[in-house]
Amino acid sequence: MRSERKSAWRRAKRRVAHSIKLRMVLVFLVLAAALSFVFFTGAQKAFTMGWRDAARPILMDYVDRLTLEVTGGGEPSVERARAITERLPLTVRISGPVVNWASHPNQGPPDWVRARSDGAPAVGQDWGNGRDWPRILHRQTADGHTIEFGINGDAFEHRPRMIGYLLGALLLITLMAWLYVRHLLKPLDAIGEGARRFGAGDFSQPIPERCVHGPDELGELALTINTMGRDIHQMLEAKRALLLAISHELRSPLTRARLNAELLPEDEDVRPQRDALLRDLQEMATLITDLLESERLAGHHAALMREPTDLVALSHAVVQDLGARHPGAARIVVEAPAGLPVVAVDPARVRLLIRNLLDNALRHGGGADLPPVVRLSVEGGAARIEVRDHGPGVPDEQLAQLAQAFYRPDSARTRSAGGVGLGLYLCRLVAQAHGGSFEVHNAQPGLQVTVTLPPV
Repeated sequence: MRSERKSAWRRAKRRVAHSIKLRMVLVFLVLAAALSFVFFTGAQKAFTMGWRDAARPILMDYVDRLTLEVTGGGEPSVERARAITERLPLTVRISGPVVNWASHPNQGPPDWVRARSDGAPAVGQDWGNGRDWPRILHRQTADGHTIEFGINGDAFEHRPRMIGYLLGALLLITLMAWLYVRHLLKPLDAIGEGARRFGAGDFSQPIPERCVHGPDELGELALTINTMGRDIHQMLEAKRALLLAISHELRSPLTRARLNAELLPEDEDVRPQRDALLRDLQEMATLITDLLESERLAGHHAALMREPTDLVALSHAVVQDLGARHPGAARIVVEAPAGLPVVAVDPARVRLLIRNLLDNALRHGGGADLPPVVRLSVEGGAARIEVRDHGPGVPDEQLAQLAQAFYRPDSARTRSAGGVGLGLYLCRLVAQAHGGSFEVHNAQPGLQVTVTLPPV
C-alpha cells in the first residue's frame, strides 16, 4: 500500500513537472492563498491594533448598562438576565449570597476565565495583555453578587458552514482558473503535434490556422514553426531533386565507362587494371542504385509490389549472389523452422534488405570464428528477420545512429572496410515502407539486427 502511494505521488510530481498548465494553476492557488493570508492577517492586526483602544470604553459602558438591566438598581434578577440571553448572543453567570444562576451551565465559565498555558486569558490576546477582560466583563454589585458576561458559542454554529462555503468558492475559482488556462494554452497541443509531424518528416499538414492567427505569442510561435517547416521541406525537396538528378545523369557515363572497360584486351598486362576498374565501376553503380532507392523509399508514398514470398529461398539466393564478392559468404548460416509459410512482401526490397544486412555482417564480422547467422520466422503473419555477426560490435552510444544515412561508427575505417553508410539506412527504410520495425543491438559478441515486417 505504501509503495502504491509512493508510486502515485511520483506520477503526480512527474505530471506537474511536465505540464505548464498544472504549474500555472498551482501558482494561481499559491498566490491566492498568500494574498488571502496577508489580507486577513493584516486586516485583523489593523483592527485589533487600531480599534481595540477605541472599542474598550464602549464595551465597558455597554456591560455597565447590561449590569444595570440585570439588577434593576437592586438585587440581580434571573428573569431579566434570561431575557438578555434570549435577545443577545451572550452568557450570564450570577453568583452571590442570594442568587446563583448560569444561563449556559454546559459552556462552563466565560472565556476570560479559561486561561492559556502562559497564564493569560484565552480571549484576552486580542486586547493587549489579556488582563482587561476581567475588568471589562466582570461586575460586582453592592449586595455582594458577581455578574460575569461571556460570548455564547452556540450562536456561532454557522461558522463551519461558512468555512465550507469558502472552500467551495475556492474550488470553484480553481476550476474556473483551470478551464481558462486550459483554453488559453490549448494551441500548445496543436503546436506540439505540428512540431512532431515536422520532426518525423511529414510536412503535408501545417499547424491549424486558428493557432497561427492567434493575437498572442502562441500565434506568433505557430506561425514561426510553420515557416520553419515550410523552409525545411523546401530544402529537403531541393536536396532530393539534386540527388536524383545527379544520380540519373551519372548512370549514362558510368554505363559507357563500364562498356569501354569491358572492351579492353584481356592479356596478362592489362587484366589486373581492367578487373580493378570494373570493380570500382560496379561499386559506383551499386552506390547510385542505393541512392536512388533510398530517395524512393524515403517518401511517404513509397510504392511496394507485395507478393507471396518464400523468405528461405530468397535468403539462400542472396547468400549465393554474395559468394561472388565475399569469400566468407559460403559460411553464412540460414536458420528457419520447417514449413515456414510465405509472406506478402516486396521481394525486391526484402532482397535488398537481406543483402545489405549480410554484407554489413561480412564486412565487420566475417573474420570471427563463428559465421554470420540469418534467422527467419513468421508469427501471426508477421515476418521476422534476424541477422547476427560475431565481430567486435559497436559502442552502445552509437547504436541509435547506425541506421542514419552516411553514418559510419568509426571514422578511422577505410572506404573499403566501412562503406559509405547507406546499407543499414536502406534496411530501415525498407522496414518502414512495409510498416515494420528496425532494431539494432549488441549481441555480445557481435551485432544483431532485427527486422519485423507486419502483414498487410
